[in-house]
Amino acid sequence: MLYIGIDLGTSAVKLLLMSGDGEIRKIVSKEYPLYFPHPGWSEQNPEDWYSQTMEGIKELLEDQDKSQVAGISFGGQMHGLVILDKDDKVIRPAILWNDGRTTAETDYLNEKIGREILTQYTANIAFAGFTAPKILWVQKNEPENFSRISKIMLPKDYLAYMLTGVHSTDYSDASGMLLLDVKNKCWSAEMARICGISVSMLPKLFESYEATGCVKPEIAAQLGIPEKVVVAAGAGDNAASAVGTGTVGEGKCNISLGTSGTLFISSDHFGVDSNNSLHSFDHADGKYHLMGCMLSAASCNKWWSEQILKTTDFAAEQKEITDDKLGENHVYFLPYLMGERSPLNDPLARGTFIGMTMDTTREDMTQAVLEGVAFALRDSLEVAKSLGITVKTSKIVGGGAKSPLWRKMIANIFGITLEIPKSEEGPSMGGAMLAAVACGEYPDVETACDKIIKVVDTEEPDPVLMKKYEERYQQFRKIYPAVKALFPLIQ
Repeated sequence: MLYIGIDLGTSAVKLLLMSGDGEIRKIVSKEYPLYFPHPGWSEQNPEDWYSQTMEGIKELLEDQDKSQVAGISFGGQMHGLVILDKDDKVIRPAILWNDGRTTAETDYLNEKIGREILTQYTANIAFAGFTAPKILWVQKNEPENFSRISKIMLPKDYLAYMLTGVHSTDYSDASGMLLLDVKNKCWSAEMARICGISVSMLPKLFESYEATGCVKPEIAAQLGIPEKVVVAAGAGDNAASAVGTGTVGEGKCNISLGTSGTLFISSDHFGVDSNNSLHSFDHADGKYHLMGCMLSAASCNKWWSEQILKTTDFAAEQKEITDDKLGENHVYFLPYLMGERSPLNDPLARGTFIGMTMDTTREDMTQAVLEGVAFALRDSLEVAKSLGITVKTSKIVGGGAKSPLWRKMIANIFGITLEIPKSEEGPSMGGAMLAAVACGEYPDVETACDKIIKVVDTEEPDPVLMKKYEERYQQFRKIYPAVKALFPLIQ
């Protein structure tokens, strides 16, 4: 049988066709506009997502046996606010995860309602990108739109509704709304009240691998697929990507070195760190995960190379950073070019070089950028360790992970073995795998991961280099506290 995974991203929808044994048959991508109506705002039209997804599915299946399509599921951009009226029509453009308009609402939730209360209700504190602050913003700034709200949805769930007619979401994506009781897997009536909404406005909750319904007859006819095609709830992009890399089960880890950087640790048990430095979310395998997200990861290297050094030849810039230089650099870089999320939660933090001397070289600066990202990612690992979580190996994916030098740095700075998976299709692959589980192709998500995900290479840490980097990391972690008070003064 065939399974479709739909990755609803910020710039495009990526669709993947997978056979039951995990073979990727075809991949299609369709772009759509992103709107910035005011500085710091970020919006999209849900209708664009749907129209491009339908076109993408048609292209995906045009040379395939459509009768073999059994299931569809999703990975999707998280936190976005989609609001529907009583006729299930979109009221206003979706407010996206990277929209920055909700500073006042986020401060209200964290300071007036209180972080302890939020953690009690949802296991998390408020971040500007989360959904609940966006609801408060609409209530305050667009009262007419707010009064028309009948249903509140997340981006991928709008697609699921259009395909099935069912208002649904999954626990992993709902975890990023600040409306879900993550520990008990139910909507928080208290948080709904704080946001001025009713629980009835929120969609029905499902596990990521559960079927929410089948495609509507008119959709099946339009796409030329059977009416019995199952639609599974799917997952938020990070949880779906974790499935697509086999990051399920106790202590499994995935490092994503993309534009932003994430440290994703799956767990069989619920846990929250006392400082809310990591997000505590439900996982797509039916259990839990902790996640640290840094806002600038591979984008730091892109900025340094393209904007400062005026080159796009990243490999050439790294060529002179030989093994004997690793662990010996006296230059440090704080990678906070856009502020920082995990574990600092400091939007005013900025990128900083420190330690330069008259003999500092171009290569030293490049090395500092790469090491700074790795050190900052380790900060999130240290929080996980404080909760008793042990990580011995991790998958590593993303554009930055294609650099052997960067992989070596991370393996030794973290002191763990890195595994490079065969496929890096992330959320779309995870979505297809969740569809396969929903259709009974595999008994559970963990079995699907064991059967499908293959590792093609590893990066082992070196004890001598680990010791050197341990000393460097302990110095690095002293820099931000020392300069933190300066950042508000230089905005």
